[in-house]
Amino acid sequence: MQLLAFAASLRRESWNRKLLACAVELALAGGATVDVAEFREFDMPLYDADLQAREGFPPGAEELARRAHAADGLLIASPEYNYSLPGTLKNAIDWVSRIRPIPFRGKHGMLLSASNGVYGGIRGLWQLRIPLEGVGVLLYPEMFALSLAGQMFDDRGALKDPQVRERLEKMVKGYLDLAWRLSGGR
Repeated sequence: MQLLAFAASLRRESWNRKLLACAVELALAGGATVDVAEFREFDMPLYDADLQAREGFPPGAEELARRAHAADGLLIASPEYNYSLPGTLKNAIDWVSRIRPIPFRGKHGMLLSASNGVYGGIRGLWQLRIPLEGVGVLLYPEMFALSLAGQMFDDRGALKDPQVRERLEKMVKGYLDLAWRLSGGR
């Protein structure tokens, strides 16, 4: 099973990147192959139908579409901005959703978030479910939200709290169990 994984954050020391790395390690241990992308690889202008008609799809949208087409599923770690998803991620979904066939349709996915707040970014993940499900992604019902993320990682980027690590392990395992069944493997 092939997963496309990325953190929808541009910040180099992003907690979401660190959380994604932990989830990717668990997915690899669970037998998945993971294509880890930097969100900067998917740079694109604001969606504009006139621009699309005039110039076609920007290279960043085409790259995200290519890698999504090649994947069975998605691991997305997304920050929460103002109780919602980042505009850059919504813009990427908007561009890619116009490519035919829709690269996200029929994929499965798991959502994660890390925030320094007490809610861990869960409000943004609820908002992110809407466009992803709208373009045909079957999302794992549980979402992993890491609260107080600034205190949760050690110097190597590993989760310090054994209970939090165990919760992430359990959730990634649950997602992979479902994903293997959906992908026709194991």
